[in-house]
Amino acid sequence: MKKQLISEIIGTFGMVFCGCGAMTINEITNGSISHVGVAITWGLIVMAMIYAFGEISGAHFNPAVTIGFAYAKKFPWKNVPVYIIAQTIGAFIAIGLLWFLFPESNSYGHTYPAEGFEPYKAFVLELILTFFLMVVIINVSTGSKEIGTMAAIAVGGVILLEAMFAGPMTKASMNPARSLAPAVISGNLQHLWLYLTAPFIGALLAVFSCKLVKDDNCCDDDC
Repeated sequence: MKKQLISEIIGTFGMVFCGCGAMTINEITNGSISHVGVAITWGLIVMAMIYAFGEISGAHFNPAVTIGFAYAKKFPWKNVPVYIIAQTIGAFIAIGLLWFLFPESNSYGHTYPAEGFEPYKAFVLELILTFFLMVVIINVSTGSKEIGTMAAIAVGGVILLEAMFAGPMTKASMNPARSLAPAVISGNLQHLWLYLTAPFIGALLAVFSCKLVKDDNCCDDDC
């Protein structure tokens, strides 16, 4: 378990450092990376981290994904708390380092609804985004592990896609740990509630939909 937890810390750190780092650098350089560049960064770093750690920890890097796998009976509930702690540690280390490197930033990749986009609408959008993400993950994973070319490309691709079209409205978090760390460090806690709830609901609904449409070991115990 020690190696799995270290992998989750490093993988989540890498994902958040690069993804939120791209957002931070885009902010302080007045858009030099661009929205498209930020979306591509998120997709590529997730793909890379799955290749690196998929066979060790399963490359969850997201509390909602871990809960989803547990609900699908593909991951032991007893390991859920330590996985979530490891993911949160990785995210906080990443944002802490960004805070050290770029003190002039105001957000460090902080997630919030776009101006004029009501929080309840952002909640629904984040729920749907996580739903689609978990649908892809649970259909390309091996048990509770995202392993191999198919998983890395599919999961990285769907994150790039969702960040591309939904990023301007909600920042396309889909990940409570990734939203918690910049919110706490930047002090922007106003809309944190929706990013700590919608992804979990979306992930659980995705697993439920899998049970409805698949007959072949969709949610059998494969831990």
